[in-house]
Amino acid sequence: MDNTGTENIGTLVVLGATGDLTSRLLLPGLGRLLTEQPERRISLIGADLAPRDSRQWAETVRTAFDSVEATGPAVEHVLGHADYLVTDVSSAEDLQQVLASAEGIPALYFALPPAVTAKAIEALHQVALPEGTVLGLEKPFGVDRASAAALNRQLTSLVDEDQVFRVDHFLGKSTVLNVLGLRFANYLFEPLFNRDHVAKVEIVYDEVLGLENRAGYYDRAGAMVDMIQSHLLQVMALVTMDAPQSVHATDLRAAKTEALRAVRPFAGDPVAAGRRARYTAGTVGDRRLPSYVDEHGVDTQRGTETLAELTLESTTWRWSGVPFTLRSGKALRAARREIAITFREVPHLPVGLDGHLEPTVLRICLGPDAMVLELNVNGPGDPFVLDRGRLTADFGAGRLNPYGEVLHGILDRDPSLSLSGEAAEHAWGIIDQIRAAWQTGEVPLEEYPAGSTGPARWASAGTTPQP
Repeated sequence: MDNTGTENIGTLVVLGATGDLTSRLLLPGLGRLLTEQPERRISLIGADLAPRDSRQWAETVRTAFDSVEATGPAVEHVLGHADYLVTDVSSAEDLQQVLASAEGIPALYFALPPAVTAKAIEALHQVALPEGTVLGLEKPFGVDRASAAALNRQLTSLVDEDQVFRVDHFLGKSTVLNVLGLRFANYLFEPLFNRDHVAKVEIVYDEVLGLENRAGYYDRAGAMVDMIQSHLLQVMALVTMDAPQSVHATDLRAAKTEALRAVRPFAGDPVAAGRRARYTAGTVGDRRLPSYVDEHGVDTQRGTETLAELTLESTTWRWSGVPFTLRSGKALRAARREIAITFREVPHLPVGLDGHLEPTVLRICLGPDAMVLELNVNGPGDPFVLDRGRLTADFGAGRLNPYGEVLHGILDRDPSLSLSGEAAEHAWGIIDQIRAAWQTGEVPLEEYPAGSTGPARWASAGTTPQP
């Protein structure tokens, strides 16, 4: 482990303790972590404006822990050391009171909307932070490259860069190491991961769920910011990066940052590289969904996309010219969560072989993590007729859930899975080019019925969706 300090965190402070993120994801993640690490001892402070007392907070924590069957001495210790403070996170005085209540080195987790997080960080500049204080921030990190750079300057004027955790629960340690292990620990694959052998790469996260009462956040973010900027670009970095010297934080983050530096819209054309659409009324499975514009809380003037598809490239010697399609959308016919690497076709097929002649495809499934290798083999019966074979391997789930892995890194001050400030700015720079073309109207906002694979015109043009 590549810890940046010699002492672990003594108190986890959750700013935004009464929010949905805290009860639904953060606290269950903490419960799993403490169950797996019964020797860990931390205190837990919840801070929010809502009137609560420490007893009510402890009950909230216990309920969240029970939802993941969290047990053991570390769990009981937290339940006995759970405090709640009514806090205005934009008030330096209130934040100082919270920090004064912390034992040992504190970690501040901003389970807050981005605008409120910005106000809290501004207030922290008037507070005496204990040495070693760690800051954990949810995505999205800023709203564009300029705001991300400004936020980085604010944060690094408070603490050192290695004390800032820009968390991404989408890429837990198990998933990251599975991708890196597959690439760099297998001589079969690593020599083939380049422009000479790979025809295209698709990184897809399609959902059957619609808005699900998340208009307050999603209508301002849309599919591009919610998934592509925040998550799928990080997956692309794992696929395109060169082998790091080690998987320790410094080496891994440097390799990912360098990979993102090389990404641009395909052929340098941000207009042709992006497509967007939003769903209309339709049926997904047995559920009838209204049009996105009729969902509660949606501002129809925003023109928010619920499906985004970008074609990017890595301008490196290894990958130049290979199209990487990053796609994510809601209310689609089927869930698809994978990295699909399509290899080039064979240059010559001997006369006499017939049947399935599709290119070889390596699929790395994201949640549950697995690998599927699709290739042509001689089928049963007539040995001259090729059939499609599938070799599968289940990577298995890690011991921790995604937020358990996020908190593990924060509490041990190991930023391996945290995005560097420079990488966050590079990611926004890519997205900003595409959005500029969208905002001028050069790229229309198309529509697709809920329960379809996307706009019909996209399918006819050979886009990535699969029924």
